[in-house]
Amino acid sequence: MMELQIANMDLAQLAGSGQSFTWNALEKGRWGVAAFGRYLTLTQQGDRFTLDCDEAEFEAIWRTYFDLDTDYAAIRACIDPEDAYLCGAADFGHGVRVLRQDLWEVMVSFLISQNNNISRIRASVAGLCTHYGEQRVGRDGVHSYHTFPTPDALADATAADFAALGLGYRAKYLEALARELRGQGLPALRRALDAAGDEEAVALLRGLYGIGPKVADCIALFGLHRIDRFPVDTHIRKVLAAHYPQGFPLERYRGCLGILQQYMFYADL
Repeated sequence: MMELQIANMDLAQLAGSGQSFTWNALEKGRWGVAAFGRYLTLTQQGDRFTLDCDEAEFEAIWRTYFDLDTDYAAIRACIDPEDAYLCGAADFGHGVRVLRQDLWEVMVSFLISQNNNISRIRASVAGLCTHYGEQRVGRDGVHSYHTFPTPDALADATAADFAALGLGYRAKYLEALARELRGQGLPALRRALDAAGDEEAVALLRGLYGIGPKVADCIALFGLHRIDRFPVDTHIRKVLAAHYPQGFPLERYRGCLGILQQYMFYADL
């Protein structure tokens, strides 16, 4: 067990922010988080957190996953004090962070997210994990979980198999993606993305079947931590129309655009 003090992090806000779809609310205010083949349970009381992992695992996985080396207070402090909307959104979503997630999990999750809602996305992701992931038991010996299935684990499934899990028209996109990235396909793509600038990385992602501009930006932000990507979906489009009819001041906030987008998205959501 580890006990930590962490400012500017709220587990309920993170779970509801639409970034990851494998978090589960457990009993007595605990949360279960499956990531990178591991399962973490943690609780929060104010800025105090209890995590059921040792220091080695925390340093190897969870410090990075929760983006704990980024100063979110400094990012909030850089917001124009005359921008009442953005100040309010950042205050409302003060505990939201941009998680550093597994690229493949993000690709699949946001491929599924198109014209979808969070509850249905969660159900589809859970179905994929249950049917194609590896079942394991958490460190507490009580809660079991399934790892996120690899491209190889999904590559022999058909669009009809995925449709049966609620993916609808997105099933054919996942069928193509898993088959394209099986074997060494995903590591090769990751190397190409890591070597690319933001715009080139988004262009590479958009070259994959079923991935459009918004999904590519989400993958870049949540799967590659390209923090200046600013995905525009129906929520953000509504916010921009209501509060920034002349356009959002992108240049002012270079270096933290994706974090500000998350404050706006969570506040509207």
